[in-house]
Amino acid sequence: MMVSMFASVSGLKSHQTKMDVIGNNVANVNTVGFKASRATFQEIFAQTLSSGSAPDSTTGRGGTNPMQIGLGMTVDSITTDMGRGSVQRTEAPDDLSIEGNGFFIVRNGNSGEYLFTRAGNFTFDVAGNLVTSGGKNVYGWLNYDPEKGEFNTSDPLVPINLYEYNGENRRIMAAQVTTQAVLAGNLKATNTPVYGSGEEDFYEISDEVPAASDGGTAAGDGIPDDGTNNHDPHVIVPINVYDALGNEYKVNIKFWKTFVDTTKEGAPKTQWYYLVEPELTNKADLDDNPKAEIEGSDYACGYLCFDSNGKLILDDPNFNPVTNITFTPPGSSGAGVFTFELDLRQLTQYATDNSVAASRVDGHAPGRLTNYTIGEDGVITGIYTNGRRQPLGLIALAVFENPAALERVGANEYRESANSGQFSVGYKPGTNGAGKLLPGTLEMSNVDLAAQFTEMIITQRGFQANSRVLTTADELLQELANLKR
Repeated sequence: MMVSMFASVSGLKSHQTKMDVIGNNVANVNTVGFKASRATFQEIFAQTLSSGSAPDSTTGRGGTNPMQIGLGMTVDSITTDMGRGSVQRTEAPDDLSIEGNGFFIVRNGNSGEYLFTRAGNFTFDVAGNLVTSGGKNVYGWLNYDPEKGEFNTSDPLVPINLYEYNGENRRIMAAQVTTQAVLAGNLKATNTPVYGSGEEDFYEISDEVPAASDGGTAAGDGIPDDGTNNHDPHVIVPINVYDALGNEYKVNIKFWKTFVDTTKEGAPKTQWYYLVEPELTNKADLDDNPKAEIEGSDYACGYLCFDSNGKLILDDPNFNPVTNITFTPPGSSGAGVFTFELDLRQLTQYATDNSVAASRVDGHAPGRLTNYTIGEDGVITGIYTNGRRQPLGLIALAVFENPAALERVGANEYRESANSGQFSVGYKPGTNGAGKLLPGTLEMSNVDLAAQFTEMIITQRGFQANSRVLTTADELLQELANLKR
């Protein structure tokens, strides 16, 4: 009699625990990144009234089963369902969800233990720190290697900050001086040569235009002329170059088709002349203007030579398509002289329209950070007023062998446990088993309301049934007490 009462009490307590779990799940049905729990039961050790016996072949007696009375039940486990919840699009640039495995790594400043969360409702504080809604720092990497084009993920994890790293103010992008200008495209083969064509080797045409072997250094004589000193160039390619202070200068690279050498039968060669000419910045004082030149010359000019197939001849030292241009900014700019490489090796000469344009010119003016984006690979890219973009940080993810064993600590966060696996390093999203990020979205709770309501009904009925056992046992005891009357 008493066993049934204690068994029903254990059932009441266990079903109450399960109802507590269900209530918590339902309460967090709209909690960002919440993972539902499930309670399961197990039987408590039974009281054995008699053990079973084996059949006896000698006497012909059959075997008997053991007789046992269960002593109730208890909670077997409360496990966490780490299945991914549905994704809600928010369009907020710093809201993040993880598509796949992994957890964001957070920490209370530079001290305390690392905690882990699937809730990506982050914000940037006034100091540029990426933080949780509770103010914990989100961790990753800030050390970007421009040569490799990636972050050094072997470095220790640090708090993500947009504005500063190693004393560098990243709100301002420093100016970058121009070091290279690459042109590509076609020079129209049907342009009329300024000095015509013939069997005379154009190495010897020094009266009309400086020979290539002279480097085109004769002051003013390098500009082709039709006798009236107004022969327009066949092609003008504008580019912008920058000094070390970020001052911008417009430069025109002008091309003239000068001569076709027909000395070699069936394999003529075509000569083109180019001039690098900065535009004036101070028309009132002509001495205070930028100047471009080749070392040892007053001008920045040279020659190109094309074969009969429209390809540049690269093995003739008299026709070098790669030239170092020395650029002298105006004295009033405060900037020093710099040199950039002019690369014309990608030019061709075919009977089609002129299409020469700058394919790459480095250097840029300074810029101020105005916005940022976060990619699915976790890279935070800053957008600056000069139109440039710069990687500023990389968000790290933690991956566990047994994520269901993580211990809840509140605020949608977990800590590692003895059975979850140890956190040692962070991973770049999309690598080493870590999922990719979905910017502008949040992972919602994975609570299934229909399943929870079903479990609630079953739990309620179980609780009611156990309470009926208790009241029935009480009535039986009352009847037993009444026998004395």
